[in-house]
Formats: sequence, structure tokens, C-alpha cells
Amino acid sequence: MGMPGGQELLIILAIVVLLFGAKKIPELAKGLGKGIKNFKAEMKNDDDDEEEIKTASAETPKKVESEKETTSKEAPKTTEQA
Repeated sequence: MGMPGGQELLIILAIVVLLFGAKKIPELAKGLGKGIKNFKAEMKNDDDDEEEIKTASAETPKKVESEKETTSKEAPKTTEQA
């Protein structure tokens, strides 16, 4: 099954006009356009969020390593010091 031909598109358009009326079609198209625009904007925000998560997770091990280094630089405690 491929794309609908010219006659099929005209029949579908006629059914849409009968169901919704000629005045409602521009409103429906406007709402559909806004929905697509919002969807694309959210997808872009999700991509930005994923990049922030990757960046944050890449920085986290460095912080843990630096904490380990500071604790390991301290002089080891022996039983005589305690």
C-alpha cells in the first residue's frame, strides 16, 4: 500500500469538510501546527537535558576522585598515634 492518489485525497478532504465544517478546518490546522511546534520544542529540550545529564555524570567521577585524593594525602594513622 502506497500513498493515496488524487481521488482518495479528494474523498478524504470531502469527508473532513462534512464532519467538521469549512469554518473549523483552519482552526484544526492551526491547533495541529501548534502541537507539532510544541512537540519539536520539547524534543529539543529533551536533547539539551540529555547533554546536561551526560556532562554532569562525566564530572561526578572527577569530584569523587578529588575527594579520594585529599583523604589519601593525609598522613596515615598508626596505632601509636591513637
